[in-house]
Amino acid sequence: MISAIEFKNVKKVYGDKVILENFNLAIEQGEFLTVVGSSGCGKTTLLKMVNGLIVPDEGEIFVHGKCTKDVDIIELRRNIGYAIQGSVLFPHMNIEENISYVPNLLNKRDKIKTKDAVKKWMKIVRLDEELLKRYPNELSGGQQQRVGIARALAASPDILLMDEPFGAVDEITRSSLQDEIIRIQKEANVTIIFITHDIREALKLGSRVLVMDKGKIQQLDTPREILNNPQNDFVNKLIEREVSYTI
Repeated sequence: MISAIEFKNVKKVYGDKVILENFNLAIEQGEFLTVVGSSGCGKTTLLKMVNGLIVPDEGEIFVHGKCTKDVDIIELRRNIGYAIQGSVLFPHMNIEENISYVPNLLNKRDKIKTKDAVKKWMKIVRLDEELLKRYPNELSGGQQQRVGIARALAASPDILLMDEPFGAVDEITRSSLQDEIIRIQKEANVTIIFITHDIREALKLGSRVLVMDKGKIQQLDTPREILNNPQNDFVNKLIEREVSYTI
């Protein structure tokens, strides 16, 4: 079976610093992969390689069996959702216009189809339709983040990239958003790569957890195995320092 995403012998260098080297990873359709590790370990670099925002110096990335070097990069990005910290909504657009942005590009201005998509995702992220005519600065941080998720998924992509999306909200809102993204992922059967600096968040959300350090995979396993059988000192220290509960 073809993987949803696959990295083959990928290398990325910035100046004299090697970010990723001989990096290999396969992610199956419908997986929720969380990626956690030290600052500068290559987490965001690998995420941005999936939609072509960063190009590897060596090796190849495949999305649904097609090498990203050989496909139209705009079409690739239109079919991959992307959500980042703070949601970064367009401030001059109301909520409906924000969520409609990519569907409008794909639906060739089919307004009915786009409106249906907006209503569907507002319901899925549990936001009231009365918010559609409001602007981002009129919403709470948690509501903005939900709109960001709706916008990332409104074109019904089967891959969603998330780069520390809940890092800018308070702890209670963050916990609620975590519960929501677990539900949405199951409901939509979307493949998610979720970058986080919080091992607790990684363990809560991921069907598999990828622990990285200095551009290398330290452990790739289920949350239970990460907790109960850390493969080296780096993973063990990460668990000991951050985790106060067991699965």
